[in-house]
This record gives sequence, C-alpha cells and structure tokens, in this order.
Amino acid sequence: MSMLVEEIANAIQARLLGKGTTEISGLASLESAGPSHMVFVEDAARLEQALGAPAGAIIAAEFAADAKTSKPILIVADPRLAFARAARLLHHPRRQHPGVHSTAVVHHSAKLGKGVSIGPNAVLGEDCVIGEHTRIGPGSCIGNGVVIGEECFIDNNVSIYAGTRVGKRGAIHAGAVLGSEGFGYVRDATTGKYEQFPQIGTLEIGDYVEIGANATIDRGALDSTVIGSGTKIDNLVHIGHNVKVGENVVIAALTGISGSSVIESNVVIGGQVGIGDHARISEGVILGSGSGVLTKKIVRGKGVVFWGRPAKPLRQYLKELATLAGLAKKNN
Repeated sequence: MSMLVEEIANAIQARLLGKGTTEISGLASLESAGPSHMVFVEDAARLEQALGAPAGAIIAAEFAADAKTSKPILIVADPRLAFARAARLLHHPRRQHPGVHSTAVVHHSAKLGKGVSIGPNAVLGEDCVIGEHTRIGPGSCIGNGVVIGEECFIDNNVSIYAGTRVGKRGAIHAGAVLGSEGFGYVRDATTGKYEQFPQIGTLEIGDYVEIGANATIDRGALDSTVIGSGTKIDNLVHIGHNVKVGENVVIAALTGISGSSVIESNVVIGGQVGIGDHARISEGVILGSGSGVLTKKIVRGKGVVFWGRPAKPLRQYLKELATLAGLAKKNN
C-alpha cells in the first residue's frame, strides 16, 4: 500500500515541513531506506544521517524544524510512536479478504459481523459472536459461546475455550490457548489421590490486548480470570486461573503467573519472571528479568525496579550481592 506524505502526516497528526506529494510505500531503517521509504530519528545527532539518506521522508521531533532540506519532514512530539502509527497505515499483514473458507466449520447459530474472515479448517461452535472485520486464522478453534469484538486478529491454530470473551481490536498469535481449565486440585487425605477442584469460571479479555504465540491463559475456577485493556503479553507466557491483570501491563516471554494473583495496571514484567499464587504486584512496579515473587507476597513501589529471587528493590539487591561477594572473597 502506498500513501502520500501529506496523507500520512494528517493521519498521525504531524506538522508537515516541505512538499506532501512524495509517495511512500513502506518504512525502513536509516541504513536500508530507499526513495519510497519513511524513516524516523529521535535526536539531533542522527538527523544529519537521515538528511543524507535516500529516504523519501523523515519523522522527527521539534529539533528538526529548522533543517535546511527539500526532503519532507513530519514534526511530532514522539517520533518512535508516530513511526509505529505510520506502520499501521502502510503495512497491513493482518488484513484478510472477508468470507468463510469452504473447509471451515461454522455452527448455524454463530453470528458473524460484517467483513469477517474465517480461514481454512477453522471451527466455530454454537452461539459464537464474531465482531465486524475480525479475522479467524486457519485451524483455529472457537468454542461455544465465545464472544470476540470487532477488528480482532486471531492467528493460525489458536484455541479459545467456551465462554471466553475478547474485546475489540485485539491480536492473538499462533498457538495461543485461552480459557482452558486451571491447575487446581484437592488431595484426598485417605487415598493420597488428587481430585480436580471445579474449573467452571470464565476468561475476560479487554480491548486492544495482544497475546503472543503459544501463550496460555486459564479460565477462572469459580469466577473469572481477567486481562485488562491495553495489556501486551509476549510469547510463551502462562497466566493461571483467577488471575487479575490490570490495564496497560507488559509481560515478557517465559513468565509464569500463578493462580489468584493480582497484577495492577501499568506494571512491567520482564522475561522469565515467576509469580507465586495469591501475590499482588502494585501499580507501576517493574519486575526485572528472572525475578521471583513468593506466594502471597505484596510488591509495592510505583516506578521502582525489583530484581532477584525473591524480588527486592534493585538497589537493595545489588548491595546484598556486593556484600556476599565481599564475604566470599575474604573466605578464599
């Protein structure tokens, strides 16, 4: 897809310097850009390189307003964010032609909105509701009573269990499993055998949520597992039953969150973090990669970085490491 620079500037609410008639067909780095590409720079140090590159247009901040060039410049407050928004205009890998593939199995009671795309070998159960312009990829299985909002992207081989609700404009990547039974058992003291505790709750996912490839999120045991709007979940993340995740949370790959924990809004969780059951991570906390949070632990401190196993404020943890290193050195 190609757009004029002027059209892109209007769409991302940028102030355009120079002519807006240059046609842009894609985005690129400074090193690989050609005449039909748009690039971005975040500081004045890179501006000269951008001006010398063959790129057709530049996204930059106010520091570029006085640049002497005939190249179109789009002035914005946050060049990286504007570049991401331009990417959504120019690159649409998630768009599909509407219609139901001949090999798909769609129950007669399912309700499909305008412009829905159902791929090969997809299966939609009873009473599904699929919002307008949503795409269901090949091999995906959508259980009975699932509700998916408008303009969602459901990739290939995704499994969404019965009763799950997904908000609008979400993205669920290949192999994700949503709404499966949680890991909850009761042990018979007489026989020593484990019996499953009821896993009959639901999973509720808000708007604008992105869930990575092969991520798994369990349904609630008796109530709901909840993922708040705007949250971004990386590949290979597991979220247990009854977990409550707030809005605009970021969770990196290989993280595991045990049942009934609460992750408040605006938390950032690095890769390979482990969180025990019934823990609470308060708003704005940052958990560094590889951290561990113990069962029923409450982690507080907006904007504070925690690290280690068990997780502690970074400054405290590094101080303890230094002390241990000093003791080890004395004993050698």
